[in-house]
Amino acid sequence: MNKLFGFALFFAGLMLAVGAGANFRYFEASRDVNVAIVSDDTELIDLTPLQPYVYMNNGKMTVEISSNHPQYPGYGAGLSPDSIYVFEEMFEVSNELWENADEDYPICVTLKADEGGGVKLFAGSFDNPTAGPAETIKVTVYHGSPVKIGMIFNTTGQGLGGQQIQIDINAVAGECTQ
Repeated sequence: MNKLFGFALFFAGLMLAVGAGANFRYFEASRDVNVAIVSDDTELIDLTPLQPYVYMNNGKMTVEISSNHPQYPGYGAGLSPDSIYVFEEMFEVSNELWENADEDYPICVTLKADEGGGVKLFAGSFDNPTAGPAETIKVTVYHGSPVKIGMIFNTTGQGLGGQQIQIDINAVAGECTQ
């Protein structure tokens, strides 16, 4: 009986020693997270229109080649059917996120046009692109060195009337990897 009581006391002491260790297994806390959603022309990764077809519309960059363009009403109805148009330097992407004279702090920017929408993107000039032309391109943008983005519109097989596509732009810290 004394042996059984001794074993019970030993196991209770062992459990107390293990349970009172300094290793945390679980911790829970609530914290606030604040994120500001800002317009394309005021964010730290800046999108700047370079062609007359590109403008800021309620804080969002808009590309419009139609008679509804607010700055050029009535000047042309759009693009011709079964044609390919190349526009260099439609807009530029700049890295204003990291301002430090000693470091570049590059960002990798991925630009993606809707698949099958007849639009391809490229960086640099059409004759000597640094990325693209493709529906999805990646470019490394350094502080103080904006990257100019061009667009290719292919209306082959498109019906008459308005076409609308979306371009998604994503930026992450660091240089792009292939």
